[in-house]
Amino acid sequence: MSSSFKVILPIIIILLGGAGYFYFSQQDENPQQQAIKTQVKKGEFKVHVIATGELKAKRSEKIKGPQGMRSAQIYQTNLTDLIPEGTLVKAGDYVGALDKTELETKMKDAMAEVEKIETQLAQAKIDTAIEMRGLRDQLINLKFAMKEKELYVEQSKYEAQSVIRQAEIDLQRSERDYNQLITKLELTKEKSEAQISEIDASLRQEQLKLNTLQNLAGEFTIKAPKDGMLIYARSWNGKIGPGSQISSWNPVVAELPDLTDMISQTYVNEVDISKVKKGQEVEIKVDAFPDRTYTGKVIKTANIGEQLRNYDSKVFEVTVQVNELDSILRPAMTTGNEILVNTFQEVLSIPLESLYRDSLTFVYTDVDGQLVKKEVIPGPTSSDEVIIAHGLTAEAEVYLVAPENAEKLKFVGLDPAIKTEIKEKLAAEKAEREAAAEARMKAVKDEKVSSEGGGGGFVIFN
Repeated sequence: MSSSFKVILPIIIILLGGAGYFYFSQQDENPQQQAIKTQVKKGEFKVHVIATGELKAKRSEKIKGPQGMRSAQIYQTNLTDLIPEGTLVKAGDYVGALDKTELETKMKDAMAEVEKIETQLAQAKIDTAIEMRGLRDQLINLKFAMKEKELYVEQSKYEAQSVIRQAEIDLQRSERDYNQLITKLELTKEKSEAQISEIDASLRQEQLKLNTLQNLAGEFTIKAPKDGMLIYARSWNGKIGPGSQISSWNPVVAELPDLTDMISQTYVNEVDISKVKKGQEVEIKVDAFPDRTYTGKVIKTANIGEQLRNYDSKVFEVTVQVNELDSILRPAMTTGNEILVNTFQEVLSIPLESLYRDSLTFVYTDVDGQLVKKEVIPGPTSSDEVIIAHGLTAEAEVYLVAPENAEKLKFVGLDPAIKTEIKEKLAAEKAEREAAAEARMKAVKDEKVSSEGGGGGFVIFN
């Protein structure tokens, strides 16, 4: 092999390698270039609001602890036992029990107080009887003394005038002492009766307190008010169960939901809540049964937003009536709700990421083989697409990603007169849709939905 060939051979290999790299790199770029464009869609366009919810029973019977705890000055107690959630119970069946420690202490104190007052009452009656007996004996003695004075006056009528006068004075003094003692007897009797009545009233009050505590003790064993499936009540601290504290202000320990009438309680963010109205149709999917789909209807929307955990913005509570009856549906199951806001027929739509806004709204598309910025008039949007009311055709393609030389591209605007006409048309169509939505809202009766019904009333998002 000649020396010149040895020099040329590496050069040839390098050139062939570079050509191959260039060729295959161009081949790899073609699919990427194709992927950044998408065809304008034509057909039905649905606007949905998607939100996560939780199943609840629309109505439920609350199982409560004793209603008289506050009157007994018992403000909190512990739930010592509660039958398992999901248990089918009949009216009168055992459900759970509350801690009676504080109640039993109060009962012992009340019994001791009753015994103490009964002793005081007996002592007061004895003291009264002794005092009254003494006063009556004094009256008898004074009466005898007064008779003696009368007799002495009678006998002294032949005596000197001074003697007669003295006898008469002594008789008058005896009569006065007798009358005073009668008055004292009457007052003592009234005083004793008042004292005994006061003690007796205290006894009745303490006895009533004891009876209340004894009746309350029976209510510390909780029973089912009717037949049904038991669902644990829920609070901000989670589910109520054995060991939970029960407050006298909210003594609910469990519920018996009506599983024949279910709702989905969901929360919609403040950006989308203006789209949600009563009467709108909803497609409901239960996470536990992904192969099943249910239908529903919005029956209530909150007027005031609230801040929930794991949400950056305010959310509004929306209640969805589940139309179907299915025995597998249970309170607290998580649902995915697609609220149908509007349906448009035979419209053009593109992905939201292909629509750009500056002072005007435009897309990147090819016009007569040239890539340009084309002005368009957008219509209503869904979660990922937007209707194009004017500016594109069904055959057009739009770019999903702005090209590198976007600032140098030609801008193709719309006729101002046409823009005005299209915007007026869109405004009129929006007014018609809002009027139809208002009519649907009026057709839905206001319904009262328990905020704690069948599953708790607290939606927890992870």
